[in-house]
Amino acid sequence: MRKLQGTVVSDKMNKTRVVAVERLKKHPRYGKYFKVTRRFKAHDEKNEYKTGDKVVIQETRPISREKRWVIVEKI
Repeated sequence: MRKLQGTVVSDKMNKTRVVAVERLKKHPRYGKYFKVTRRFKAHDEKNEYKTGDKVVIQETRPISREKRWVIVEKI
């Protein structure tokens, strides 16, 4: 299972958190690195993680239409 590190950017849904994962991508022609952000909906059973928390998310079976990640731990 894949694991990614990110930051919780939204905690408004029940048992769901939106986690933003940043990575550096290299421009194919110019070679400059730039940030790319992806937002994943992750399952949080106890509603314990809040906006701004650094977390580790892990890939899992589909929980709903958009949720395929679960929060494993806080960093």
